[in-house]
Amino acid sequence: MSEQGKTHFGYQQVDVDEKAGLVAGVFHSVASRYDLMNDLMSGGIHRLWKRFTIELSGVRKGHSVLDIAGGTGDLAGKFAEIVGPEGRVVLADINESMLNVGRDKLLDQGKVEPLSYAQADAQFLPFADNSFDCVTIAFGLRNVTDKNLALRSMLRVLKPGGRLLVLEFSKPTNDLLSKAYDAYSFNVLPKLGQLIAGDSDSYQYLAESIRMHPDQETLKEMMLDTGFEQCEFFNMTGGIVALHRGLKPW
Repeated sequence: MSEQGKTHFGYQQVDVDEKAGLVAGVFHSVASRYDLMNDLMSGGIHRLWKRFTIELSGVRKGHSVLDIAGGTGDLAGKFAEIVGPEGRVVLADINESMLNVGRDKLLDQGKVEPLSYAQADAQFLPFADNSFDCVTIAFGLRNVTDKNLALRSMLRVLKPGGRLLVLEFSKPTNDLLSKAYDAYSFNVLPKLGQLIAGDSDSYQYLAESIRMHPDQETLKEMMLDTGFEQCEFFNMTGGIVALHRGLKPW
């Protein structure tokens, strides 16, 4: 935050209490085309990023998993297959439109147990202390108003020894790649959003929000400062995306 009571919404400075509503408007707008746009924007590579996240989660049969900002249910659906009926998977999203799309998609796939759904704010998770073996948040942390507050909330609901995984757009590690990525994000992405979803402004915001998100080392330090241990990150696609992992102390 650059001023007291202010935060960023993309490149704009807005009042802290306004950001959640502005972000909600973005995701209400894009929810119905979210999966299609993900495939088009990433060339389908987002599936590989999510698969890697699942592999590093350490989730096993019988575990409890919380997928925050779970969107259209890609991670939650896979976790449900892994934990089985003895386990528990909660798909949580602050946005009702995204939550409904994710729930309907998973139900259409015949996935019922062990899934449940919660409209929840990552900053104030409505779950008991020490509830989950694993917490994930994929492409959601950058939209949270107070990221430190959200990280503390995630730490609280994890069981001792539990893992947090944060999959998020990050900072490319190569200057040439960074320039090409900027050109794509600000010239192609909004036009693609207008063509497919009828909404260029939301995808302009998404491009801006990525640039305002903490870089790899900064987010790692934020996790350590929150109280997570053994924090590390893994760059993918040249640092365009990074997966951060941390453990709750025993």
